Amino acid sequence: MPQQALPLTYLEAGEANGGTPMLVLHGLFGSARNWQTLARRFGETRRVYALDLRNHGGAPWAEGMSYPEMAADVLRFLDDRGFARATIVGHSMGGKVAMALALAHPDRVERLVVADIAPVAYTHTHAPYVAAMKAAKLEGVTRRPEVEAQLAEAVPEAPLRSFLMQNLVLENGVFSWRINLDSIGANMEELIGFPDFGGARYEGPALFIGGGASDYIRPEHHDAIRRYFPKAEIRMIEGVGHWLHAERPAEFASMVEGFI
Repeated sequence: MPQQALPLTYLEAGEANGGTPMLVLHGLFGSARNWQTLARRFGETRRVYALDLRNHGGAPWAEGMSYPEMAADVLRFLDDRGFARATIVGHSMGGKVAMALALAHPDRVERLVVADIAPVAYTHTHAPYVAAMKAAKLEGVTRRPEVEAQLAEAVPEAPLRSFLMQNLVLENGVFSWRINLDSIGANMEELIGFPDFGGARYEGPALFIGGGASDYIRPEHHDAIRRYFPKAEIRMIEGVGHWLHAERPAEFASMVEGFI
């Protein structure tokens, strides 16, 4: 049974100018803070809200993490602020949330930008990262490098370890993870999948931006993209991986700005 839509925490940038606001949705293990710099840039021409999705950042925790549930959280954010429509930018998991919102409520999405993800089920899993974070001994630890060292075997890539470590917080002298690892782990199959929206289509403008060195948007995914998003423009940033907005922020931002 679907859970009640949750109130999401957020960061904001820019000034309301009467135009359509932009919502930015982060990926798995991320948070609104990952998008602060780009939100400020996009905020030069509009009001921008970078959201913490459920079980991430400062947002409430919940057992369910289906894409319809997470899209309902974003819809509540729009409703609570009286926004009739918004431009939605989503990366990875956030891109799937953005697509789910556009397919379920196309009238609420003015333009859609999806970064390095397609409306398909993937075979890879992030379960080993969840397991490593849950297994890390935090009690009695006084320094962040001690925790990071415990992740090194399961997560040998230093940039990815640093990204995951952004979720480690120190409160009252005690380290803890600020993401709901139990729910993320329990919902991993749903998170790497994508719901069947049947004959639903989003007929509005859509831009899909892929990393040339990533395997998340490949030619074999184009049919699935265009089945749901017939007006989709698919562009690539060559030589970058899945975190294309962090590796080439200026190029990514220019593509988005040229589209919106």
